[in-house]
Amino acid sequence: MKKNGEVSDFLTLYQQVYADLYHFALYLLKNQQDAEDVVSDTVLAAYEQFGQLRSRKAFKSWIFKILTNKCNQKMRAYYQQTTPLEQANLWHSPDLAGDASVRSAFSQLKEEEQLIVALNVFGGYKEKEIAGMLNQNYSTVRSKYYRALQKMRASLE
Repeated sequence: MKKNGEVSDFLTLYQQVYADLYHFALYLLKNQQDAEDVVSDTVLAAYEQFGQLRSRKAFKSWIFKILTNKCNQKMRAYYQQTTPLEQANLWHSPDLAGDASVRSAFSQLKEEEQLIVALNVFGGYKEKEIAGMLNQNYSTVRSKYYRALQKMRASLE
């Protein structure tokens, strides 16, 4: 059982990142219901493991790692389903998902590029932090990030 202070700490930290978590999941999964489900699963997993978090300052990075894993699991399930993604009624929340042309450009990126861009845009992480989260070299992540942005720009032009 959690102590009251621990529950309060969790709720305070969670409230600071909820919108970013949701937008990150929505951009990656392209489906409002799936994004909500993944964020819920993430919050539950984070709450259950909150006592193991050593530093409250690391909460945002830590919960985004959990969310990234949950999103990757969901995306693997997408690829295994029999209905093609184009027919799965994706992007049905234009008010939250942003401009259709930006969504289209984003969806043309490789999965890893989407993850890197989304972590930067919605998570507010710098390339160096993303490199640490993905266990990759900083210069590799930086190159992938800028190539992804170039691809999106070219698609939008």
